[in-house]
Amino acid sequence: MEKQENKKVLAGILALLLGYLGVHKFILGYTKEGLVQIAITVVTCGLAGVIPFVEGIIYLTKSDEDFYNTYQVGKKGWF
Repeated sequence: MEKQENKKVLAGILALLLGYLGVHKFILGYTKEGLVQIAITVVTCGLAGVIPFVEGIIYLTKSDEDFYNTYQVGKKGWF
């Protein structure tokens, strides 16, 4: 079985820059979580934008292997 591309850097940067739109969730294949992020952002008038910012930092500080196993293989949707 071929190892899938690691999306750590792309997801991390998108979480920092466009996380309030849930873009990083869609990139990782988490459609439901992406829609929830958009809804939370709208309901809180953008204050929930801190959640994806923290996620972006977490993504970028994990090792490549740990990120891949946790978020792409294990499908951990939040933090």
